[in-house]
Amino acid sequence: MALNLLFLLNSALLGVGLAMDAFSVSLADGLAEPDMKRSRMAGIAGVYAGFQFLMPMIGWFLVRSAVELFRSIEPFIPWIALILLCWIGGKMLFEGIRGGPEGEKPTEEGNRRSGGTLFWQGVATSIDALSVGFTISAYDWKAALTASLIIAAVTFALCSGGVRLGRVFGTKLSGRASVLGGCILIAIGIEIFVKSLL
Repeated sequence: MALNLLFLLNSALLGVGLAMDAFSVSLADGLAEPDMKRSRMAGIAGVYAGFQFLMPMIGWFLVRSAVELFRSIEPFIPWIALILLCWIGGKMLFEGIRGGPEGEKPTEEGNRRSGGTLFWQGVATSIDALSVGFTISAYDWKAALTASLIIAAVTFALCSGGVRLGRVFGTKLSGRASVLGGCILIAIGIEIFVKSLL
């Protein structure tokens, strides 16, 4: 797969869509620790970015292995991508509109998140990214690695901003972030499906 501008843009938008859950939770992390140091902010954003990098690569590896062994499922990959991304995006959209909680609610002000809590928040906010293995299964390993690195970089940037905003504004933006993330994931799912038909 050629690493052209459309590929980079698509990867960045996929990163934005996938990072919205982590962004929402990073807002709560910032609210919970109003005196957080910059190194800790970078560490929290790094946890989310690391998981957002790892999950698509695991998904890509699993799907690539399956595709190599069972060529018959290859025509169904765009359908699977469409269904998964629309389901994940629809769930995020519904939760954002409904105003339901996402991730762990902040406890009392100044309550520092433990390493274990951050680990599970990272897993919870990135598990959806495992399904991205279906959407990038046609990529070779270099393109998959590049896409995953772009997703991680976008996640890091958004979560760094989320922690900072959380310190100032709390979780008021989290519902809107989920609505935006849901719309982006649904749009990417439709784009992948339509592109496979053309």
